Amino acid sequence: MKCQLTKIISLFCFLSLLAACGPKDFVRGSYDKNVQGENLLNDKWSETDMQKAVQDLVGKLNSHRLIKRAKRPPVVMVTRLQNKTSEHIDTQNITDMLRVELMNSSGLQFVDKSAREDISEEYKYQNSGMVSRSTKKGPGGQVGADYILNGRLDSIVQQVGRDKTVYYKLTLNMTNLKSGLIVWSGYKQIRKIYEKQRVGL
Repeated sequence: MKCQLTKIISLFCFLSLLAACGPKDFVRGSYDKNVQGENLLNDKWSETDMQKAVQDLVGKLNSHRLIKRAKRPPVVMVTRLQNKTSEHIDTQNITDMLRVELMNSSGLQFVDKSAREDISEEYKYQNSGMVSRSTKKGPGGQVGADYILNGRLDSIVQQVGRDKTVYYKLTLNMTNLKSGLIVWSGYKQIRKIYEKQRVGL
């Protein structure tokens, strides 16, 4: 009986030690005062990569004659950004940042493709008799887009021994909706270099 009790206590101690050595939850944190600072905690696509890519491409598009020589701010529709990487990346987050930066820097106007269903439902409601004639809206007054903005995100990962490189390329295309011609195209390349940490001495 005493031997069995000793075994149980030893097993309990072993399991407690195992739990103590296991992964820990993050319980303490603080706000980063520099959101624009570089984040290289791991080798995945990060907010720093997104910021660098968006800022570079917005600058390139704003300096193009399409924007500079426009008599009025072009109306653009963002359709989709394909994710051709092996990672799960929220490309909507990238296109949202692109839209905001372009609106604030160049005055581009955007058609919200994702809001069309909501707009259609609101038209039906406003024309149901519940809204005054002087304020109700209806079909036929929307502004058509001049251009479509879309693109893709690609990546190449290479690893030899303890060294690893992660390469990203974000490509954007601006297509004239009337002619179907690509009137502007640009890309931003990012390469990150990592070295595997040695274990022990």
